[in-house]
Amino acid sequence: MKLGRGRIAGAVLGLIASACSPLKTFDALVPKDGGVAVVARDAAFGADPRQRLDLYAPDKPHPGGLPIIVFFYGGSWNSGTKDGYAFVGRALAARGFLVAIPDYRLVPQVRYPAFLEDNASAVRWVIAHAGSYGGDAHRLLLAGHSAGAYDAAMLAYDPRWLGADRAAVRGLIGLAGPYDFLPFDGPVVQTTFGGVADPASTQPVTFVRAGDAPAFLATGDKDDVVRPANSDSLAGKLGAAGVAVERRRYSKVGHVGLITAIAKPLRRQAAVLDDLIAFAQRAVG
Repeated sequence: MKLGRGRIAGAVLGLIASACSPLKTFDALVPKDGGVAVVARDAAFGADPRQRLDLYAPDKPHPGGLPIIVFFYGGSWNSGTKDGYAFVGRALAARGFLVAIPDYRLVPQVRYPAFLEDNASAVRWVIAHAGSYGGDAHRLLLAGHSAGAYDAAMLAYDPRWLGADRAAVRGLIGLAGPYDFLPFDGPVVQTTFGGVADPASTQPVTFVRAGDAPAFLATGDKDDVVRPANSDSLAGKLGAAGVAVERRRYSKVGHVGLITAIAKPLRRQAAVLDDLIAFAQRAVG
């Protein structure tokens, strides 16, 4: 079943209000980009059932190898599934990228930093296997929305997680991410990060250094879930370190609208897809 733009937006808002898995349902309904193949489904990068990823690629050969985007979804570190983000994988792959979308272990099964360890393992798997799927492991970007943008930023800027493999990261794409949220307050943050001996070690802004990968940081002005000031803070740290950063604000969208604007029928709401793809193409050269 396919819905028009207005009906899709209304359906998403209704699902969010009723606490149903909104993006998974949205993904099942929304028309998607063509010219894309799912080249791997449920590829295992660990032993846990949550340690699986899907790979999307253009269905036509690309000479020289495809640049790569690893996309981490949000969900407050306690919910989410890669099966709700095919619309993202297909949208990015249709523009010439090999796209990986991993699942990862969630709270309460785990706490910080286990989800970072999982996502680092996913990135290492992609680097090791990209060539088998037409990807160029030396041209890789990390991307995410909300909690997933936090994960992407930590992997991009904190060397503890990727080690030497961090050299492959050419850029960060962060959509509505929390990057600077001390002190810990609220039940989600307390449950996820409470008890960490050094709270500053959990914050992406702590780790920015000269020579780090450039960033595209986007927020919606109507976001009342993750304060856009998080992106302002990270952008300020990057700029002060001499790292290139593109800070984008979209006036008509909120927290969820920032990611659903990537979907084919909703792109008129905000130019998120065009803007992040332009950044990604510059970053990978």
